[in-house]
Amino acid sequence: MQLTLFVPGLLLPREVLSDTVFDLSAPTLSLILGRGRRLALEPDWLPAAFGLAPPLPVAALRQAAVKADRPAGKTWLCLDPVHLRVAREGVTLADPARLDLTEEEDVALREAVRPLFAEVGELCGSAPGRWELRLAAPLALATRQLPEAIGQPVDPGLPGGADGRLLRRLLAEAQTLLHAHAVNRRRDDLGQPTVNSLWPWGQGALPAAVATDFQAVWSRDPLLVGLCALGGIPCLAPPDGFQLAGGRVLAVVDALERPALALDALAWREALQAFERDWLAPAVATLGAGCCRELRLVGARINGAPAAARLCLARRDTWRFWRRPAPLTALADLTEPA
Repeated sequence: MQLTLFVPGLLLPREVLSDTVFDLSAPTLSLILGRGRRLALEPDWLPAAFGLAPPLPVAALRQAAVKADRPAGKTWLCLDPVHLRVAREGVTLADPARLDLTEEEDVALREAVRPLFAEVGELCGSAPGRWELRLAAPLALATRQLPEAIGQPVDPGLPGGADGRLLRRLLAEAQTLLHAHAVNRRRDDLGQPTVNSLWPWGQGALPAAVATDFQAVWSRDPLLVGLCALGGIPCLAPPDGFQLAGGRVLAVVDALERPALALDALAWREALQAFERDWLAPAVATLGAGCCRELRLVGARINGAPAAARLCLARRDTWRFWRRPAPLTALADLTEPA
């Protein structure tokens, strides 16, 4: 087995990390930081891992994840429901996952705004909170990837590009309609965040094919489910912890993602210790037993500028006793030039 663990949210901004891990013990992660081999990795590493150039056509891949008849030849655009948080310091994008829309709420809101976008395409949804617009023709747009925009100030000039003005007009009309919708009034009465805007991103058509060294993926991420469907690779829900398997496996462990987005230090610490106990410690133990050939740890930063880093640990690396385990603050060094 060659296991790649992808952990979004493992890397925190340096100033946040030092205050978060100052008294935290994670001996297996410290061992990997001290004895693992650092391999070069681009922040946007996932497209290259599947033989594609960034940015990925997220909307088309999400549709491919839920449809047996893949939407080949069509251009799609994500148009996800979001909550824009208005405060004295400006407008920021709240984490869309916190909307937690029911299927009934999702359908009601989507059907209400669907006619507004009929002039540019047909609106449908791959799951509650994930909407895709099948475009009549590609749009010339400059957008910002939704994961990178969470918690960040909203640029009123987006979407830009030659067709940006048209889409901004449609989004403004949708905001007015959403504001008065019964679903939002009910959610507001219950103290739940409302859907007060839509976020366009991830435009593109499906690639003809993907190519990857991974033989299996463990993830619930619809983007990866779509990539695997296109490549004919099994994509399974990740187990609760490390399991032995054959071949080259990519496992996505997303327990640190939401605490990292919210900069919730207590929740992040708890998630890191669970990751150490359930994944890292048993995986490294199998290296020593010869059951796992190599462990690769890919950490990503999702606050501020995107960044990613990769550490590789093989059995021979665990014998490098002259290299001491490193403190957890060394996580911040991984995104700096080697």
